[in-house]
Amino acid sequence: MELYKDESLDTLALAGNVAQFVSFAPTPDGNLSQRFCRIHGFEPNQRFGTVKDALTMLLSKSVDGTINLRSFTPGNPRSREFVYGISSVDDAEGVLNRLISDGLFVIANETVDISDGGVSGVAQGEILEFAPDDTPRCVEKAGVCALPRDWAIDILSTVYGFHPEIGDIRQGRVEFSIHPKKRGWKNTHTLLWEFESVTEDRQVPPINWPNRFSRHLGDKAFGLLIADKLGLRVPRTTVIGRRVAPFSFGWSTGSNEVWTRTCPLEPEPGRFTTVKGWIDPFKLMASEDPSASFIASVLCQEAVPAAFSGAAVVTIDGSLVIEGKSGEGDGLMLGRDRPEALPESVISEVKGTYEHIRARLGPVRFEWVHDGDSAWIVQLHRGQTNSSTTILVPGDAVNWREFDPTEGLESLRTFLATLRDGEGVKILGDVGLTSHLADVVRKAKHPAKIAVNA
Repeated sequence: MELYKDESLDTLALAGNVAQFVSFAPTPDGNLSQRFCRIHGFEPNQRFGTVKDALTMLLSKSVDGTINLRSFTPGNPRSREFVYGISSVDDAEGVLNRLISDGLFVIANETVDISDGGVSGVAQGEILEFAPDDTPRCVEKAGVCALPRDWAIDILSTVYGFHPEIGDIRQGRVEFSIHPKKRGWKNTHTLLWEFESVTEDRQVPPINWPNRFSRHLGDKAFGLLIADKLGLRVPRTTVIGRRVAPFSFGWSTGSNEVWTRTCPLEPEPGRFTTVKGWIDPFKLMASEDPSASFIASVLCQEAVPAAFSGAAVVTIDGSLVIEGKSGEGDGLMLGRDRPEALPESVISEVKGTYEHIRARLGPVRFEWVHDGDSAWIVQLHRGQTNSSTTILVPGDAVNWREFDPTEGLESLRTFLATLRDGEGVKILGDVGLTSHLADVVRKAKHPAKIAVNA
């Protein structure tokens, strides 16, 4: 027999933390009676003397200072009227009495802010799917982050600083939410909302980003978390975010220097500041993205003593291209410097790093720094390019317009914005396939080729 909604919450509270609630049922004489209760600091199913006493205590214990009333009928698991964000005991009692008079059962629960910087989602079998700024029903929408269960728990623990208490029930579907502030009747950071017994054996999906969670942290931060989870050498990185408290991960490089890197929601090659040394991250975000529309966070990353630096991409035919130069590679990425011949030992280690990542993620693009002993990952992105040795973006054009890469990235962005349908770009000079300049051209999606002998 299917449990009533409040009875289901009472059962779920035996397995974990649930949002604080008190439920009520209509009685034959036209009054109401208390059914179940979970309020922090009280015994399970504490009985209160009056309805007002129960609502007063629930409201006083709500972290956000408001409560909701959700009505339902015994024979229907779907909710009826839902009244959100009530801040007055008298208002709550009035709504409760009205719903009870209609013969409805009612659950009063603490309001939980879905936009507090945490995430909501579903755990099923070996998969966790989740997103910020939403309810667990986010899994029915596009753009959720889907990760193997153990990966997700480790990454969420790193980001939020606590271990999500989702439980280890593998043969079932659990709806959950994770919050920076402690909530619920057990006063912890994880809430359980619903459990469903299922036997479906779901396949772990490919790990893809950008997604809603990667945008929440910033694309570079998410990619580096994945690289760290793969066991790769990621320089010790502190993420100073707009939506989450600062957190750190990675390996110490042994350097006393740092890089300050802006971290956009999605890749914006070379558009925002990356500089060696420490600068005020809040001033940087305010000056470069005053509307808070593009930059999710700023990374403070330990510098790798750079013997060689570069990047690796996969071309349209599946070939791996490794480009680099001696010393630091910012000039190479911005298109100011040309790729140099690299020692075979460096090429071999970068290839080995790529194969290690590819075995788990498929084709990827990444930036690397080699300290003379080991390769470090400083950026990681999914997917291969559609470029070849001389073609950055395949396609025919009615008119080819020329661009000199020495004019720089911002001039290139302006130039690309003037291209019309049917026009392509001819890059006059030897441009690295792994450079930000090449990334910007690829992102514009106009036909583009490199005139090496120009």
